[in-house]
Amino acid sequence: MENQYYMQRITENISKIIVGKEGPARLLVISLAASGHVLIEDVPGIGKTTMAFALAKSVGLSFNRIQFTPDILPSDITGFTVYNQKTNEFEYRSGNIMSNVILADEINRTSPKTQASMLEVMEEKQVTVDGTTYKVPEPFMVIATQNPVEYMGTYPLPEAQLDRFLMKISMGYPARSEEVSILYRFQHHNPLRDIEAVVTLEELLKIQKAVREVKVVESLAGYIVDLVTATRRHEHTLLGCSPRASLSLFRAAQAAALYDGRDFVIPEDIRDLAVPVLSHRILLKQEAKLKRVTNESVINDIIERQKIPVFNKQPK
Repeated sequence: MENQYYMQRITENISKIIVGKEGPARLLVISLAASGHVLIEDVPGIGKTTMAFALAKSVGLSFNRIQFTPDILPSDITGFTVYNQKTNEFEYRSGNIMSNVILADEINRTSPKTQASMLEVMEEKQVTVDGTTYKVPEPFMVIATQNPVEYMGTYPLPEAQLDRFLMKISMGYPARSEEVSILYRFQHHNPLRDIEAVVTLEELLKIQKAVREVKVVESLAGYIVDLVTATRRHEHTLLGCSPRASLSLFRAAQAAALYDGRDFVIPEDIRDLAVPVLSHRILLKQEAKLKRVTNESVINDIIERQKIPVFNKQPK
């Protein structure tokens, strides 16, 4: 119950800044608890950067924003070595990646070479510069954004990099009443300046450790594998989800259970997270795109077709 309180408190703290987006904020907190990365795909100006910064401040984590442009180099991200004439040695100068929370803003606007520099650090939580490996701070989370409308001058993320993100979420436009509330909330000053940490670093690390202890019965583990396997056989998919998707859905379901105050996963945890965890990992056939079939609709179709396993009690 203590971990549930801390996780929900982070969501409530973010909601003080981002109006009416408790759902995306919850998914962001679940991803942080599951030690995963998040891709936010949405139009500009709806608070993607603000939400990422609010998450970092809510837990007292260090935060760096990297504005991805065509001229940014891999060394700007990972760091580089320089020769120190005083010590006659090469020294490592850290890049922008050396922070707890990284906002990779408009990640699809930089070159594939620079995008590839993110692969090692997202998976291994380390960077290698001139043959030497450097660990990034713990905990570590990448929140990347991209605009789904403008394609001029962009480089679509390859499947290998999309697969590194635990979830892909969308915030959407606020309702009329919510947008009116935003106007008054930002009337005198930016409330982001006043936000304070509600969870300590030690408490967050405790949450991340507790997530891995959440029980998942074998029938539900099989349910996860069945959902992922179905993406490889669906009539509209050219490329289905990899085993990494199964691991991601497994871990996300554990974090969702902890968020709701349980130490065991139920089928609803898996079903509710299937779309944000799996939709960005599949590649549709061209004829499916012409029929305006979406990745999300394919995952929802798979959820409806797949039989829910019998689940009667908490695992022992």
